[in-house]
Parts: sequence; C-alpha cells; structure tokens
Amino acid sequence: MYAHVVKQAEVQEVQVGENMFYLRPFPAFKAVRMTGELSTIAGPVLASIAALAVNDTDTADAIPAIVQAFQSLSGDKLERLMKELLTANRNIMVDVEGKEDAQILTEDLANELFCCEVQGMFLLAFRVIQLNFSGFFRKLKTRFGGAFEKLQSTLTNMEPSTVAGSAN
Repeated sequence: MYAHVVKQAEVQEVQVGENMFYLRPFPAFKAVRMTGELSTIAGPVLASIAALAVNDTDTADAIPAIVQAFQSLSGDKLERLMKELLTANRNIMVDVEGKEDAQILTEDLANELFCCEVQGMFLLAFRVIQLNFSGFFRKLKTRFGGAFEKLQSTLTNMEPSTVAGSAN
C-alpha cells in the first residue's frame, strides 16, 4: 500500500526580483500534455545546451547560439506557453503590495509585475518548469553535466532571484 502524499498541495516559494511567488505543481495529466508543447519550443534551446556540453564552451560564449535558438521560435507559441505555465492553471500566487493575502497570478497581474522586466517572467517560467519537470532536469544534468549547470547558473544570476525553500 502506498503512503498518501498530496504533492499537488505542496507549495514552493520562489523569489523573482522583488516579488515572492508561491508555486504549486501541475496535475500529472496536465504536465504530460505540456511536455509536448515544451519540447517543440525548448528543442532548439536544448540543442544549444548539447553543443555546450560537447564543445565544453563557456556559457557566455554560447549565449549567441541560445539567443538564435529563441529567435527561431514563434512569438505566438511562446506567448501561449508562457500563459499556460504562469496564469492559465491558477497554480501561482504572489505577494502584492497593499494586499493582505497572496493573489493568484492572472494575466493582468503578470502584465503589471513584469512590464519592462520580461526577463523576470522567463525566470519564473524556468522555476515552474523545474518544479513540474524535475525528472527531466535530473536527466539533463546527467546527460549534459556541467553545461546544464552553467546555463542554470546563468539564468539564475540574470537578476536577483532565489528559491526561498518549500512550505506547505
């Protein structure tokens, strides 16, 4: 008999910039559906990561290849994926100045929080992907080793953003 664990109720606190976000995992079937969407969008970027590993390239030197991979993506698809990751599932809450309780991250609130700070939106999406697809990231780490760790470190250091830990 298995122990009943409510993984979907676990909340991970993530600070991005000045904002504290509270992330809950996606339901399993939702994550399965999103895996296909992520693979079509992330494929070119992952190819760049693979090139990093094979050539032992410094992350800073690989940034142009990664940027080029992103340029090949459809803006509409990327926007749709970002909405799916950040707002459509109502699985992210954020502390908002002047509000007593954390608020569900809606499209309007995301637009306000990330206006002129789009890199923060990408960092939050990266954290959502890490939370929901951790097995995928463990496999990437095993396969691409230092290259993946370099990229992860670069993304993390793009702006002050830290994972504050987990809370229930």
